[in-house]
Amino acid sequence: MATERGLYVGPRLRRMRRDLGLTQADMAAALEVSASYIALLERNNRPLTAGLLLKLAQTYQIDMAALGSGAAEDSQRLQGVLKDPVFAGIEWGASELTDVATNFPGVTEALLRLYTTYQEGQLAFADRGAAAAGEADDVADPVAESRRFLAARRNSFPTLDDAAERLAQAIGARDNFAAYFQARHGLRVRRVPASFMVGSTRRLDPHRQEVLLDDSLDAASQAFQLALQLCYLELGEEIDAVLAGGGFASENGERLTRRALASYAAAAVLMPYSAFARAVEARRYDVEALARQFGCSFEQTAHRLTTLQKPGQARVPFFFIRVDPAGNVSKRLDGAGFPFARHGGGCPLWSIHHVFRTPREIVTQWLELPDGQRFFSIARTVTAGGGAFGAPRVERAIALGCAAEHAGKLIYTAGQTPAGQARGGEAATPIGVTCRLCQRTDCTARSEPPIGRQILPDDLRRTSLPFGFSDS
Repeated sequence: MATERGLYVGPRLRRMRRDLGLTQADMAAALEVSASYIALLERNNRPLTAGLLLKLAQTYQIDMAALGSGAAEDSQRLQGVLKDPVFAGIEWGASELTDVATNFPGVTEALLRLYTTYQEGQLAFADRGAAAAGEADDVADPVAESRRFLAARRNSFPTLDDAAERLAQAIGARDNFAAYFQARHGLRVRRVPASFMVGSTRRLDPHRQEVLLDDSLDAASQAFQLALQLCYLELGEEIDAVLAGGGFASENGERLTRRALASYAAAAVLMPYSAFARAVEARRYDVEALARQFGCSFEQTAHRLTTLQKPGQARVPFFFIRVDPAGNVSKRLDGAGFPFARHGGGCPLWSIHHVFRTPREIVTQWLELPDGQRFFSIARTVTAGGGAFGAPRVERAIALGCAAEHAGKLIYTAGQTPAGQARGGEAATPIGVTCRLCQRTDCTARSEPPIGRQILPDDLRRTSLPFGFSDS
């Protein structure tokens, strides 16, 4: 007689039970086993048999394949964490990480949480250091607080991706947003003149059971606003669960982060992770082509590209930044390890500051930091507002980039060498994070001296550069 084989999926089972809000006794009663047996399963002291796995899937409507993928996902998350330079010099094998994730799930989760806390602490420490040097203290700044939260998690929230993908499928079954709002929530979608919206672009009217949209919004913006409203209606618990992982010093910081997470989920509804991840490879990360395929704007699509770091389905890690003509940063997301200037201005040699001269034209550029790190970026202007004669418009520039090692996967580098230099001879542009942190002394675009360098007097000689420095 054949022996029934089983799976050791204790951590995944425990996580699933907690996500469902069940006690061990609740699950035991539903599966007709003892609570002590559930405890043994969760501690990996007993395997999950095929029969019980099937009953589990039928009772809680779960994907059996997904239940067994927990250890592999945790192992991949560990691999990502251990690439940090702080772990340099420590050797390990892939099998070791798998063993840790499988046999010591508590240790794995503790390490992942500790690393996330470490990243947040490093960002906060950098802020305090800048404040001590005379910059404005943004430790209590809600915008900086929200950015630290997103940066520490590399702007990747797989639970929101999964929930949004399920929501997208439900909307697809009803053909469109309007039909889904009506069927699921009893709400009618109406597009009305801007004068009727009194300064709003979207408004939920529960008394009249309507979702109102400014009819001057373009199609991509209308779709995004409807997706955003659905996320607030249906994904509140998932968003709050992600927020619970951050310790916010201010209510405004938490509110801004909640808004960012809701926008993240809305983009994931319009560009579901699985379909979008396949499309980016087929299109070689062509932002304009992807935007048309999914009916989104250039900026929405570029923003979504920064989020594709789901364990097991990760794609090229990107960074994203948006600035106005004055150089003010209104959005900054980092999934590629780019050292953004946290205080002061950015480097004027970066093409993002020049694309206002060539509106809506994509400009590519290789970048090289003083420490030798190379990145590849594309930059383009985007327009917000408008939609009617006399309606105010805002022009901004966005840049999307990745480390040079990944640039060969992008359609924008076709005909260029992997080393980051065009065949025609165009070398990478030497840039700095910000002037105060850039030690390149021969830069004619420098606006202030770097920290720690002695400025030469110009009593007898004036150099052609903004500042002259001693060799010491």
